[in-house]
Amino acid sequence: MSYDRESPMPPEPTTPPAPRATAPVHEPRREDCPWCGSRRLRTRLRAPDLRRRTPGTFVVDECQDCAHAFQNPRLTAEGLARHHRDLRDAPPQPFAERVRSARRHRAAARAMLVCPGFAEPESWLDVGTGHARFPEAARQLFTYTSFDGLDPTPRVQQARAAGRIEEAYTGRLTDPRIAVRLRARYDVVSMFHHLEHTPDPREELRAALGVLRPGGHLLLEVADPGSAFGTLLGKWWHPHGQPRHLHLMPLGNLRAELESRGCTIVTTDRRAPHTPDDLAAALSLALTHVLPKPLLRAAAPLPVLAAALDHVLAPVFRRTRFSNAYRVIARKALD
Repeated sequence: MSYDRESPMPPEPTTPPAPRATAPVHEPRREDCPWCGSRRLRTRLRAPDLRRRTPGTFVVDECQDCAHAFQNPRLTAEGLARHHRDLRDAPPQPFAERVRSARRHRAAARAMLVCPGFAEPESWLDVGTGHARFPEAARQLFTYTSFDGLDPTPRVQQARAAGRIEEAYTGRLTDPRIAVRLRARYDVVSMFHHLEHTPDPREELRAALGVLRPGGHLLLEVADPGSAFGTLLGKWWHPHGQPRHLHLMPLGNLRAELESRGCTIVTTDRRAPHTPDDLAAALSLALTHVLPKPLLRAAAPLPVLAAALDHVLAPVFRRTRFSNAYRVIARKALD
């Protein structure tokens, strides 16, 4: 799912892109936590853009009071727009990975079926949908539900043309024009590894609740900044990926925020959302930076072995602090 949700494994090595005409633009550096306001910050990591090798070094700070991690200084809207333009050139997801993603998507959709009092929804919006692989998989369980998708890139329009969603919206949920158009329209809103990419996760949650009908459900999956893999792998851990990920939110923070907005937390889960690819993704990414291109083909079996290890150890990782993601299902209050 989407860290880029569509392609969690790093792409095959290519010639580094030519430098941009201008350097990425950053906002002023923050001296306080964007989540709780504390000024007790520490540097969690410094990292370049390891995937596309664009110029610059990015810093991720962590609040020592609430454990919220965030890019600091953050990219401006111009810098974020430039990154989303780069996504148009991302390589297609390999078939084997699409099969694995479909299984994870169906499992996430199936989690809604066990919610008390939950009935098949009339309408469902998937935010940050990319190529709409989640709606495509979820439709197998919710055959009478109308699935729509929203994404800041043109991929969502391609997904509509391919028949994976009914309606496609290009932009951000916090855009007032979109928020007004979609207000109170949906029974379910899903966000899979989307909040990490948003400039203001709180505003994104507020907007998501705005397009939900009273009593509707919000389905979230988020990378867990408390995962032991974050410490073990450092800048090579894919949820740390810069400049893509602007925020990493602990489960407790997200739960408290939803409750403060009147939501009921239906369920939380740290086991099922774990995606077994931490070791393989980190090793693949590291090899493309350490080895010269002629040697990469010879090293190709190493990530395959790491992927096998990821899957063999997944049952253990899911039950420990190595789990790399969590799920929250919340119900919006009735008016």
